[in-house]
Amino acid sequence: MKFADVILPLALPRNYTYSIPEEMEDTVIAGCRVAVQFGKNKKYAAIVKAIHEDAPEAYKTKSILYLLDKEPIVHPQQLIFWEWIATYYMCTEGDVMHAALPAHLKLTSETRLIYNAEYGDDFSALNEEEYLIAEALHIRKELSIDEVLQITDKIQVYSLVKQLLDKKVCFVYEELKEAYHPKKENIITLHPRCNDEATLASIFDEVQRAPKQMETLLAFIHLNKTEGLVRQTDLQKKAGVSAGIVKALADKNILVIQKQTVDRIPSLRKDRTNENFKTFELSNEQQKASEQIHAFFKEKQTVLLHGVTSSGKTLLYIKLIEEYLSKGKQSLYLLPEIALTAQIIRRLQEHFVNQIGIYHSKFSNNERVEIWNKVKSGEYKVVLGARSALLLPFKDLGLIILDEEHDASYKQQDPAPRYHARDAALYYAQLFGAKVLMGSATPSLESYYNAQSGKYGLAQLKERFGGMQMPDITVVDMKQVQRSRKQEASYLSPALKEAIQQSL
Repeated sequence: MKFADVILPLALPRNYTYSIPEEMEDTVIAGCRVAVQFGKNKKYAAIVKAIHEDAPEAYKTKSILYLLDKEPIVHPQQLIFWEWIATYYMCTEGDVMHAALPAHLKLTSETRLIYNAEYGDDFSALNEEEYLIAEALHIRKELSIDEVLQITDKIQVYSLVKQLLDKKVCFVYEELKEAYHPKKENIITLHPRCNDEATLASIFDEVQRAPKQMETLLAFIHLNKTEGLVRQTDLQKKAGVSAGIVKALADKNILVIQKQTVDRIPSLRKDRTNENFKTFELSNEQQKASEQIHAFFKEKQTVLLHGVTSSGKTLLYIKLIEEYLSKGKQSLYLLPEIALTAQIIRRLQEHFVNQIGIYHSKFSNNERVEIWNKVKSGEYKVVLGARSALLLPFKDLGLIILDEEHDASYKQQDPAPRYHARDAALYYAQLFGAKVLMGSATPSLESYYNAQSGKYGLAQLKERFGGMQMPDITVVDMKQVQRSRKQEASYLSPALKEAIQQSL
C-alpha cells in the first residue's frame, strides 16, 4: 500500500500521512491537491508533499477521499521552499501554504444541514428558534451554516444546531466545493462560409435592408481587427444593439456565437505597445554597470546595484530580463507595494506585452488563481509584484530582481510566516540556479556589508541618467530657527516655505 504525506492549510506542528486508495495510486502525485478528512468531520484540500510505502506507527491512517487536480498546482521547488521557510522562520508548512496559495485554491468543507423527512411537520415540541430553522429546512430541505445565521439572531448557532440534531430534526454533512470557476462568455466569430471576399460582399447586400444588422456586422469587423477576440457584450455595446440582432445574424449563418473560457485579465495587443520604448540604448554609465553585473554573475549568485536616484536602474533591469527571456527563463521583478505604481506597471506591460503578469493585493481571488496557473505553466515569463509574488510557482526561474532592497515592507510582520522576501529570495534562487540582482540608492547595512566583503558582487551607477544634476541639499537647524525667530514648533523652515511658494 502507498501512503502520502500531505500539507494541510492549518498551523499544525507536523504533516499527516494518509493512505492512497488502490485506484488512485497512479494519479496521486506530489504537488497535487487531494480531499482529506481531518478531525471528526471536517474536510480540507491538502497538498501532497511526498509518496512512500511507510505506514505511520503512531496512528491509523485515514484514506484520501478523492483527487482534486489532474496535474500538480505547485512544482517540487515550491515544496522544498515551503519547508525551508517553515524551518528558517519557525512556523508550520501549513502557515506557508496558507500564505502562498490563492484563497480559491484553499478549500475547507462547509457544514450543511439536511432535513430529516421522517421527523414530519409537527414542530410543536420545538422552541421558537428551533422552529424557525426547522420550518426553513422543511421548505428548502437543505441549509448552510451561513443561511442558518441569517435566519436566527444568535451569533453562536452551533448549540442550536446540536439541539436540532439531538431531536433528530436534521442531519449534518460536510461538503467540499471548488471555489474557482473559469469565466465563460459568448464569443462571436465569422461563419466559415464568409471567409472569401465574394461571399462577404453578397452578405453585405443581404443585410442592406436591415440597418441594425449592417451596423452590427460593421462593428464586428472593426472589433475583430482591433481587439482580436470579440465578446458578444462588447459587440452589442459597440453597435448599440440588443442580443436579438446578434442572434438574427447567427441564424443567417453570418456570425457564430460560441460559449468560451476567457481570461479575467485582459491581454495587451502588440499593436498597442510602445515600439519606440524597445529601441532605447544604455548610457555609458549604465553600460559600465551592466558589464560589472555580467562579470560578477559568472562567479557569484548575487549582485548589489548601488545606483543614485534617477540613475536609470529600471532600464538595466529591463535589459537583463530581456537576456533571460532569450534563454527561455522566467524573471521575477520584486518591488515594495508602495512602489508598484501604475506607471511602472504600464511601462513593463508595453515592453513585454503578454509575457508579463502583475501580482498584487488588488486582484480578486479568481484573478489570482489565473495568474498562479499562468506562472506555473510558464506562460508568464516575467512577473512584476510585491513581496507575496515570491511564493508563486515558477517553472524555470532564471533571474530575481529586488528593487529598493532596503525597504522594510519586504519583511512580513503578521501573520506567519514572518519571512523576509529579500533573504528568502536568495534561497529560492539557489533551488533554480538563478541569479539575484538587488538594487537601491540607499542599500541596507547588511547588503552593503556583504557586497563590500565580497560575498555579493557590487556594481555602481554614480551619475543620474541623461546628465541631470543632483539637487542641492541645504541643512537647516530647526531649533536655531525657532530660537532666533521665536516661532512655534513647525515642520517647515522659512527656507522650505519660500521654495514651495516659488515652485507654486
